[in-house]
Amino acid sequence: MSATDSIISATGRRKTAVARINVIPGKGKMDVNGREFDEYFPTGTLKTIALQPLSAVDSLKKYDVSIKAHGGGPIGQAGAVRLALARALIQIDSTLRPQLKKLGLLRRDPRMKERKKSGQPGARKRFQFSKR
Repeated sequence: MSATDSIISATGRRKTAVARINVIPGKGKMDVNGREFDEYFPTGTLKTIALQPLSAVDSLKKYDVSIKAHGGGPIGQAGAVRLALARALIQIDSTLRPQLKKLGLLRRDPRMKERKKSGQPGARKRFQFSKR
């Protein structure tokens, strides 16, 4: 087995954020866009969201993960990383699928921002009505 065979790639999306990851067996090193994981996702909530699939299957220190994330904001990117990690774990070991599916980690969150309509100030808001 060559080095390229052991690299697992996956993609995750949430809102307008996209995360592409490469997973290789290792010691738990993670980087996002060339920066340390803890530096890129500074709050505990974002770290928890992004690492949920790995912690669910007790694999935090088993794999080195390289992440390229773009679009959206930090919460959307953390959600995209979560989906990508769950998909990558299934490629590595398909017996993890029921466990990840039960936690809802394999479902892409379809909620997107609604577009602004013409003749209105926002997606749903109307201009103020004046009777006279």
